[in-house]
Amino acid sequence: MTSAKQRAAEAALAYLKPDTVLGVGTGSTVNFFIDALAAHRDRIPGAVSSSNASTERLKALGIPVLDLNDVGRISIYVDGADEADPGLHLIKGGGAALTREKIVAACADTFVCIADASKQVKALGRFPLPVEVIPMARRFVAAALRALGGDPRWREGVVTDNGNDILDVHGLAITDPVGLETQINQITGVVTVGLFAARRADVLLIGGEDEVLTLTA
Repeated sequence: MTSAKQRAAEAALAYLKPDTVLGVGTGSTVNFFIDALAAHRDRIPGAVSSSNASTERLKALGIPVLDLNDVGRISIYVDGADEADPGLHLIKGGGAALTREKIVAACADTFVCIADASKQVKALGRFPLPVEVIPMARRFVAAALRALGGDPRWREGVVTDNGNDILDVHGLAITDPVGLETQINQITGVVTVGLFAARRADVLLIGGEDEVLTLTA
């Protein structure tokens, strides 16, 4: 039986451009997308991956994984989200790959987000906001996040692919996603915050029981 996540992932195949490099995100919904790429791998010269986990999955299918520095711009980036608001602003980072995801999204002409209906919210903030931090700055950054009204909690035992720590910020009312993204990114010691607002999704594919809802920015 096809799940809502799988429906959304397979719908993203329609946005592929033959013989062009694509960007691939991280997470359970993206895993369905990577699996679906198997039938199209002859038309895919390579992919830029946002995490070590996705890299291994792509390589297992025989899809070359390329260095973003050797590619530059990419035509399409497909990734999931932990939350998405009506303006297609996102919270990402539940899988601790937010920094690389944000870099690849910034280099993409089109960002296609795939998710199930549970990820849709009227306002971001129910899902704890991930912030990647330099380890020695974790306590300093946590104090700054508390000053913003949040309750930061160290995701103990988790080290990002970049060798950093994650603080999950609970209790934030995110009424201005772009403004808050800028504010948190300015805190010394922050690598990046899991708000994808300045570079939001261009297309949001929401998988349902029988169909896929398409929303555009």
